[in-house]
Amino acid sequence: MWNSNIGKTVCLVLLLSGTGPVRLFGNEATESTVPVEQRIRQVVQASCLDCHTGESAEGRLDLSQLDWQLKASDVRQRWIQIHDRVAAGEMPPDPEDLSQADRQSFLKILSNALLLADRTDVNARGRGPLRRLTRQEYEQNLRDLLRLPDLDIRDMLPADRERLHCNKVAEVLDMSRIQLEAYLDAADAALRQAVASGVKPRPREQQRLPATRMFLTAQTFGEREAMFYAKDSKFVPLSMADLNRIRKENSHDPEMELAIFRSASWPYYGYPDQFKAVEPGTYQLRFSARAVRQLRDFSLKPAFTSIPMNFRARKRSGADVSGDVRATEEILDIQPETAIYETTIRLKKNETFEYSLLGLPVPRAINPPNAPLYYDFPPRPAGGHPGVAFQWLEITGPLDSAEWPPPSHRLLFGDLPIQKATRGTLPVELISKQPEQDARRLLRRFILQAEREPTSEEVIQIYERLVLEELQRGEPLAEALLSGFSAFLCSGQFLYLPEPRPEAKDLPFAVASRLSHFLGNTRPDAELLSHVTAGDLLQPRVLRSETNRLLEAESSDAFIKNFTDYWLSLKDIRRDEPDARLYPEYRFDDYLIDSLAQETRTWFRYLVQENLPITALVQSDFIFANDRLARHYDLPPLEGSKLRRVSLPPGSPYGGLMTQGAILKVTANGTTTSPVIRGAWIMERIMGEPPPPPPPAVPAVEPDIRGATTIREQLAKHTSDPVCANCHARFDPVGFALENFDIMGAWRNRYRSLGKGEKVTGIDRAGHDFAYFIAGPVDASGQLRDGRAFQNIQELKALLAAQPRQLARNFLQQLTVYATGTPVRYADRPVIEAILDDCEADQYLLRDLILALVQSPVFLGTEPAAAAKGRE
Repeated sequence: MWNSNIGKTVCLVLLLSGTGPVRLFGNEATESTVPVEQRIRQVVQASCLDCHTGESAEGRLDLSQLDWQLKASDVRQRWIQIHDRVAAGEMPPDPEDLSQADRQSFLKILSNALLLADRTDVNARGRGPLRRLTRQEYEQNLRDLLRLPDLDIRDMLPADRERLHCNKVAEVLDMSRIQLEAYLDAADAALRQAVASGVKPRPREQQRLPATRMFLTAQTFGEREAMFYAKDSKFVPLSMADLNRIRKENSHDPEMELAIFRSASWPYYGYPDQFKAVEPGTYQLRFSARAVRQLRDFSLKPAFTSIPMNFRARKRSGADVSGDVRATEEILDIQPETAIYETTIRLKKNETFEYSLLGLPVPRAINPPNAPLYYDFPPRPAGGHPGVAFQWLEITGPLDSAEWPPPSHRLLFGDLPIQKATRGTLPVELISKQPEQDARRLLRRFILQAEREPTSEEVIQIYERLVLEELQRGEPLAEALLSGFSAFLCSGQFLYLPEPRPEAKDLPFAVASRLSHFLGNTRPDAELLSHVTAGDLLQPRVLRSETNRLLEAESSDAFIKNFTDYWLSLKDIRRDEPDARLYPEYRFDDYLIDSLAQETRTWFRYLVQENLPITALVQSDFIFANDRLARHYDLPPLEGSKLRRVSLPPGSPYGGLMTQGAILKVTANGTTTSPVIRGAWIMERIMGEPPPPPPPAVPAVEPDIRGATTIREQLAKHTSDPVCANCHARFDPVGFALENFDIMGAWRNRYRSLGKGEKVTGIDRAGHDFAYFIAGPVDASGQLRDGRAFQNIQELKALLAAQPRQLARNFLQQLTVYATGTPVRYADRPVIEAILDDCEADQYLLRDLILALVQSPVFLGTEPAAAAKGRE
């Protein structure tokens, strides 16, 4: 607490000494004799206390009561906020209250004090605490360790808390007794899946289904237009009785085809009539099919383009698809010519699969009063309904490992022979003449393979006692070993990533784990660990080479997905269903939503791979698109589901991150768009300028879907209060520039409403009648807070791209918290600025920024001077 009156007296004398701008700092000789705290307090007293004193202090920041104990992190954080507000010119808001010279002197003195205090704290305690693995990381660690690439235990673990648009912040990755129990259950489940399912591989069964065995019923919702059987490309009127007779007599016609013209959405039960997985595992699906068009007489013609499809695992049930429905990641583009296709699908016990045609209509449910429910199919488009005609399907599985026992079992138990279990809960038991010796040997062998840094003998003996006690109680050897394995997999050594410290003897191990979890969400691979063993990982050349290798590895898909899921909110891509009243064209269009998310991930990976300048985040002359996205963005037609780089025509509003459909969807609510939300999102996520929290009891602005008022009119009224206006000036203009894009990112010149305007009617892709109104025109112009004006999104992009250092700084900050689990500290700021200095000449290339971060003291836990020398 600042109890001295010296500062107040000095400030009063200075204030009374003249009528012009107050000079709070003298020459350096004079300043050096005045304590730092007193010089800081002088400025605060003279320029800040009028607004920041007492219970009514603005922002609830009472500077008269603010302590100067910078060793305390909460106090230090308050002074950092003050520093940043003064540096941004926001405090004091009137420039006359603090001359530019005094502002710079104040910032220099405060910054030096904060740097000293924060560096002292970092040197004493490290940048941050130990970080627990996220549940995604834990699952991937077990997948890679146990050789179980399809292991699925993530949902057994509690969801991780988020902070700073990241799920890897150490401070919120806590651990409770309940969480530890969940990790123990997950580890036990994973280990049991790794054990051989029997003495021999499970027999592979193969079923070959003709077309008349490939669908549960003779027709589906939407009547014949949605699905029928055909021969010689002509409709065959099979009833359910006919189908049952054919199946009972096994008199299937090999020339028959199953033709489907609808997407697999509710309601649906498009799966084989009998198949279900008796055993869980991977199954191979091999089938013959062609893309077709259904004409008015239900005849079939070759389709004009390919039709994308995948399969969805599900339980056998009625049409009410609910619960666990999982689509395969692989999308197959079915061509107009008959061909054979193959894919695999993971099935749980008693599951089946359904044919999931992508981007096709879904029938409309009609429930008239006092009459049965029925389903209507949308009108036939020009050229006919597109669909897929199947000739036959083969199912083979479960696909056990050709090597038996499988690699996962051998990792646990080596070459010990097995036999069918006579006791315990595992399907097999180990044959051992010396169980205690084998237990010790296999436990140490497992720990050696599972550890990410050396385990002390003292710790190993703890697990050894656990296993031997289990044996002495009569547990089978395999069961006893699994107890020890589970305990190690839930130990602090396995669950937590240490913060690299320069004095730690295991520093290379910590750096290797940090790097692998940064760029792969998993444990270090053999090649990375070989450099730890060789002692050369921390050499700049080797570290750079390993970083580049991991960025090119298949494991980097996890980095791309997880980083964009949180930084860019892609995990929320399905959060809000499109409002079918205003946007009937988006009803049941899962293919579009999936394509939008994949576009952003593919685009970001391309930026990193090609090492493009940071300005590509907001401005580029290309996008990635497939057939559905080409239609969505009104580009020349493309064929197929595969995303490819597409050059944009001159003047296109697209290109860059902020106009991608996925971003525009996650910043809308499914019904309306909000310049406030979109603008604040762009300024925070892309430009690194988060908005302050809104004042309490101030209602949010909801756009008027009746069309009575424009969003500009509503915001003008909302921001009539100068306090609101000052804040909204930070982000509203950016949001206005994005108003030309609807809730899914398609271009529009005018708004839609449900009340006023020019009426538009029709029938949507699901057969529903719709009616909405075209309301007022979109005004995308605006003026940034610094006075720069723009007329449209293209001009705004140019203005934002003119700030490459700010874009790069924010990107580095996002990478830092993701890679290290700790936000950028005040002591890190000079390092971040040094990286930006190094990358400035080459226009802040994205991969270069990643490489520079990995070789920085922020990442390596080394002293800044040593790291800078290493980069040279």
